[in-house]
Amino acid sequence: MQSATVISIGRMPFAPGTFGSAAGFLFVLLLRPRGFLLLAIAAAISLWGVYAAGKAEDVLGRDAKPIVIDEFAGYLISVLFLPLHIGWLIAGFVLFRLFDILKPPPVSSFERLKGGLGVMMDDIAAGIISNLILQAWRLIWA
Repeated sequence: MQSATVISIGRMPFAPGTFGSAAGFLFVLLLRPRGFLLLAIAAAISLWGVYAAGKAEDVLGRDAKPIVIDEFAGYLISVLFLPLHIGWLIAGFVLFRLFDILKPPPVSSFERLKGGLGVMMDDIAAGIISNLILQAWRLIWA
């Protein structure tokens, strides 16, 4: 269950999802994994997250607040193949949190999936949408 709560970050008394995303932000900021390395890390965490979140749900209940591995993975996806400058990392954080919290379609549709897959997929979708917006921004204005 430690992995589903990202070493207990999910047990924060308030805004555990934001802290889970912040852990992803710090991971990228400090370790600077780029390109396909970050993609491989995000994919591995996402796959592990399906299993870990499913097991944690068995103990904590459906999509329990302490499960934040989905926010960690979703944030990593939001900054894939972007420059690892602080502005891009912050923009990824803000957009990802916005889509994760508001859950507009199609993000909300993934919550209907059962178990760990449902926990992970809405955040993966929020990360993908955030990344697509940032990639478009980068191509048009950067």
